[in-house]
Parts: sequence; C-alpha cells; structure tokens
Amino acid sequence: MSDTTATRQHTVVIVGAGTAGTTVAARLRKNRHDLDIVVIDPANHHDYQPAWTLVGGGAYRVEDTRRPLHDCLPEGVRHIAQAVSALLPDERLVVLADGSRVAYEYLVVAAGIQINWKAIDGLEEALGKNGVTSNYRYDLASYTWQLVQQFTGGTAIFTQPAGAVKCPGAPQKALYLAADHFRRTGVKADSLQFRTAGASVFGIPFYAQALDKVMASYDADPHFGSNLVQVRGAERIAVFETVVDGEKVREEVAYDLLHVVPPQGAPDFIRQSALADANGWLEVDKHTLRHPRYPNVFGLGDCTSTPNSKTAAAIKSQAPVLVSNLLSVLNGAGNVESYDGYAACPLTTSRGKVLLAEFTYGGTITPSLPLDPRVPRRFYWWLKQSFLPWFYWNILIKGRGLPVTHKSRKFPAGVPSVQP
Repeated sequence: MSDTTATRQHTVVIVGAGTAGTTVAARLRKNRHDLDIVVIDPANHHDYQPAWTLVGGGAYRVEDTRRPLHDCLPEGVRHIAQAVSALLPDERLVVLADGSRVAYEYLVVAAGIQINWKAIDGLEEALGKNGVTSNYRYDLASYTWQLVQQFTGGTAIFTQPAGAVKCPGAPQKALYLAADHFRRTGVKADSLQFRTAGASVFGIPFYAQALDKVMASYDADPHFGSNLVQVRGAERIAVFETVVDGEKVREEVAYDLLHVVPPQGAPDFIRQSALADANGWLEVDKHTLRHPRYPNVFGLGDCTSTPNSKTAAAIKSQAPVLVSNLLSVLNGAGNVESYDGYAACPLTTSRGKVLLAEFTYGGTITPSLPLDPRVPRRFYWWLKQSFLPWFYWNILIKGRGLPVTHKSRKFPAGVPSVQP
C-alpha cells in the first residue's frame, strides 16, 4: 500500500527499499506479523543490480533486472513513496522531501550508496553517447554492450574511483567481459586500460594476485593511482589525475570506449545528520549493526560504516543479525547476534567463468566450498547468471534464508594457474 502523507508514529521505520531495506522488512514481518512497519523510498521499482554487469557483457536482459516495488515489499508493510531530506535522531523523526515528518520508535537505515555523477567534470553530459557508459545505471548497461559489440579497435578504458564503491569488483568485471568478447570475435584493442585510483586491482592480496594474472591474460594495462577527473565527450578525451612527488599531474587520454565508475559515498541526508561518523557513513557497531550513540537506530548495507565490501552478499549476512538484534531489543533484551564481516564478489573473468571471492573482516579468506577460490570456474558462472538471481527474488528479499556455509580455510601461498 502507498501513503505519501503519513506523519503519525510507527514502531519501525525503514529508510530505503533496496536489497537491505526490503530484506529486513520481510524478515521482521515473518517474525512479528503484528509489527507496525513503514518503508520510506521514492522509487516505484526494485532493481537486481548485480546483474547489470552481465547486461553490459551481453549475458542478461536488462528488463529482467527490474520489478515493481509493490511486488517486492511484504504484505502489510506501509510504503511512503518519498525521498528523505533529513534524519533527526534526537527527536526520533524522519523528515521527508515535502516537509512532512515520520516519527519512529526504532529506525533502520538501509539507504544504500549515493553515486556522485557530478563529481567528474563533463561526465553527465557525455553519458550514453560519445562512447561513454557505465554499468552502474539501469539505462546505460545495455549501451555498454552496444559499445563492446561496435568496438573494432582503438583504446578502451575502464575506470575505478578512490574510496568505497558498490561492488568493488564491478569495474574490472566490465573490462573482463569486454576483453573476452574482443578475443572471441578477433578484435584487437590497441590499448586496453584499467585505470584505478587505488593501489591494486583488488583490496585483498590473496585475490589480487590471481586477478593480476587475469588482467595480464587479456593484455590489459593497469594504471594505479589514476583518478578520472574530466570527460570531454565531443573530443573523446578522458582526463586523469595522478600524484607524482606530492604534486597532482593531469594526463589527457584519447579513448574509443570509456566505462566510468564515479565516486560514491553515503547519501547526503546521512552525511549531514548526527548519525554519521567522521567520514559521513551511518555509524554502527560493526558486529551488532546498532548505532553506538542512538540505541534505537540500526543500519545495514552500503550506507554504513562497517569495514566490509559493499555487496549484496554482505546484506545477506547482515540482515539476519540486524533483525535478531532488533527483535531482541523490542522484547526488552540486548543484542544476540554478531556479523563477521562476510562479503562476496563473483568476478566474471570471462563469459562462462567466475572467480568467487569470499572473505570476512580483516581479509580472512572464507569460501563456502573447499575449492581454491582463486581459480575461475564454470560452476560459479551458473551461480552468478542463474542461481543468484532466483535466490535474490525468491529467497533473500522474501525474508527467507539459507544455512551459513562460509568458513575460514587455508590454501597454498603460490597463485595457481589461472585460465579466465
């Protein structure tokens, strides 16, 4: 049901109807059918965003990634279809874009991550034309595939910004799927570049060493510490900034295909609230997912301060912990569950194989199967393309779950042979 003028108090208010918010709403509803729950989100649809990389690689239909939001939210949960403009935790209020206010007893912030398209000069004007695309938008993922198919040679560049991003492996996945298509069709790029503001191809050395081999197998040239700051679409020029001897140096690079991942951060209404940490993220205890200064506030997903990769797999592990702790508090008890930092990144190293990186806090390697996770496998491609979308729509956001299977495992130090 929809309500855009609600101002009365609710027991639980959930900000965000993405993966995290929808999953928490469903789990709460399953456990407490009588619980008064409202979800606030301006969207009228729900996207399965992990498949947008596959869309950009020609292996998935973009229309299959989107469903009406009312079909995803559990029955009995009220939906307020508005944007949030402010959070006032001292008053226990959420302020909406129209100025109305929603009061809460308990608040769950699941607002996702804000993609700052305007942070790169000229990017917004160039997107969707001039050979500039991004798998981080529903309306552009298909254009990525169009550009890949039309590419006949020249320079193809794939970027990654500094700081946290949604699915940190996605920028290089776009490169691998494009490079695999070029190889299959006999197209030779003059220059295939991965330009990242980071210091390595992946944040965990165990996996980065294997991914370095994948990158090399495609003759892709990684540029570390290289940050995209401007796009001149009409000229097909990308401007990158690096720091050399403490000085910022700019480099203009001509491109034929440019896949951009913009800088990202917490939504403005979180960053500007008393709930934010020093970096603007929603501050939560990394194990209990409860705010350290406002005990009636919980958070999960991409908007929080938890030091894990921002992936749907992290939400899969966070949601049961948050719901158990929130229900325990509602019953007058304390926290009962602890999140271990689990996240997973299925890296599509080609159209047909996936390297499944799984890990917990501190970069601990925790695969679900006793197989060396540095080896790309066909089984994981089936998992990525077929099983995980079914699991998402029918299990995860419906408030159901599967047994936890990931655990710490040891593997030889040497990197195995990698065939992407």
